Amino acid sequence: MAIFPTQYSTLAASALKDRIAERYALKDATCRLLLHGVSDTYLLQDATTKYILKIYRSAHRSLTEIKGEVELLNIMKAEGAKVSYPIGDAAGEYVQAFNAAEGTRHGVLFSFAPGSPVYDLTDEQLRTVGREMAFNHNITARISLQHERKSYDVHTTLIRPLQRLETAFDHDPEGFTYLSETADHVIRRMKTLDTAAFGYGYCHYDYLPKNFHFDEAGQLTLFDFDFAGKGYLASDITSFQVHLFFSVTYAGMAPEEADRQYQVFLDGYRELRSLTDDELTAVPYLGFMFWVFYLSFARENFDDWSNFFFTPRYLKERVGLIRRYMGMYTHSVH
Repeated sequence: MAIFPTQYSTLAASALKDRIAERYALKDATCRLLLHGVSDTYLLQDATTKYILKIYRSAHRSLTEIKGEVELLNIMKAEGAKVSYPIGDAAGEYVQAFNAAEGTRHGVLFSFAPGSPVYDLTDEQLRTVGREMAFNHNITARISLQHERKSYDVHTTLIRPLQRLETAFDHDPEGFTYLSETADHVIRRMKTLDTAAFGYGYCHYDYLPKNFHFDEAGQLTLFDFDFAGKGYLASDITSFQVHLFFSVTYAGMAPEEADRQYQVFLDGYRELRSLTDDELTAVPYLGFMFWVFYLSFARENFDDWSNFFFTPRYLKERVGLIRRYMGMYTHSVH
């Protein structure tokens, strides 16, 4: 009997364990699913070592993009960046292929980031985040990958996402009007800045505490480069600012304390890399692009992400959150 058309399967952890153990010569390995999302994440370990196994979907990441992530991380690791890095199998191959129900899916085994996430960061940890981000940017600003990643620009983060979001706002046309008008304002505002002097290269584009661990010695390890792409490096500063905004909105942090922590983080960044005044001015406008991009991403991947939260109520609340963010950092709802 032919296999019924499938768009997203979940590969069995037990079978993945056997395949990876064979390819990597691991003994007494175990494997379990950690996260089912647009790509699937598994925890794999043998008697002494933990690993992260990521299984991608072709609808989300092409083979070229996966190879680009591997290439980027190998360069960063070789240059001393503290990142979770891809591990080659016994034959030296980094990307594994699996014949799934929907077609070929690819997977990569990564080193496990030691430690755990920290959301209430000390001043020293804030400075560490800033320094490590700047260290990484000093690498990614001067390299070009043979296997290219997607770019983050006004078309990929604003114009196209808004086109894809419009029909989702049938129940809230005012919300979509706000997004569209604010996007126009953001585009005009960015044109007044000296973007030619901005740092440009491969950014992580999801630089939130959920994606880096601190170990007991205070060392940071960054992971999950699934969204890494080429764009203004200040976009990574933006995503960390979003973390502080969440701390104010959901954790009760005083806005003044969030501003102080942001400055401590920036001081750490400036220890290794300079920032122009226009780059700092652009951060919240890049933030609006960040919000719209991920809102569109949730819409586009609704079928495969099981994101039950993407409802008219969620959209209305999210637009309210974006309004608050823009009001807090640009002193205007526009």
